[in-house]
Amino acid sequence: MSGFARFVRLLFLLGALTLASGLAYAYAVGAWHSLFPSTAHDSVEPYLPPDLQSPAVLVFSKTNGFRHKDGIVAGRAAIEQIARGQGWQAFFTENGAVFNTAQLAAFDAVVFMNATGDMLSRQQQTAFQNWLEAGGGWLGLHAAGDDSHSNWPWYVQNLIGADFVGHTMGPQIQVASVVTEQHDHPVVQNIPNVWNHTDEWYSFAHSPRVNGFTVLAALDEGSYTPVQNLPWGDRDLRMGDHPVVWSNCIGQGRSVYMAMGHGSMAFGQETLRQLIANAVNWFMDDAATGC
Repeated sequence: MSGFARFVRLLFLLGALTLASGLAYAYAVGAWHSLFPSTAHDSVEPYLPPDLQSPAVLVFSKTNGFRHKDGIVAGRAAIEQIARGQGWQAFFTENGAVFNTAQLAAFDAVVFMNATGDMLSRQQQTAFQNWLEAGGGWLGLHAAGDDSHSNWPWYVQNLIGADFVGHTMGPQIQVASVVTEQHDHPVVQNIPNVWNHTDEWYSFAHSPRVNGFTVLAALDEGSYTPVQNLPWGDRDLRMGDHPVVWSNCIGQGRSVYMAMGHGSMAFGQETLRQLIANAVNWFMDDAATGC
């Protein structure tokens, strides 16, 4: 083999090793389906426990997009603890086939725990929409509002109300001050007027307030660095009006989205746990104000 051929072979091997390392890293950090999005939809319904009784919460964490591994594990532990304290039953699944009329009827609330991507078939989407509009309650956490849900326009328009544009980088995880609004709303009961929270902070193309959503808490952009620091330059993520918790009323149903919940640190903070408990209790209280 000539020297040139050896050189070409070496370059090829180095390239292959670099690619393999990059793919392994993407898988390890949960980015595999960001690089190779999945459109796999479940068709076999999960088994529901025969003793499942109301009040019951369905926690769904399927990821056909980016997978927040730590956030899903910590979020599940947090909701298990909250459910015990509140007297709910919680059922956890990543099987999208649970979104059918018969099984959804067993639940008072649905939580999308960092669920991402093209998760549900059209039939499953319709079953969820009908359930929610008939009086269900939906809570979305963090990546449930990212840019991987564009294949479901109804979801983006009615539950999120704004297009995700990016999150903080450099540093990615930051402490920020959150300002509570709408103090009489059930979701923010027992929440301080101003509170600090550590998380990865999302920004959106505009505030969902302009689309009629009720903003319950917003970021003080002066309390952290709203910048996405990328190798090719910095991106300003300031919104001016920067909500992080908001609600909407859809038919007879209620929704709440919280942009927090990236990792285990987020779910260890008591204020986020209180917000989750408040939101689910609001869904279950037919007499509560807010819709």
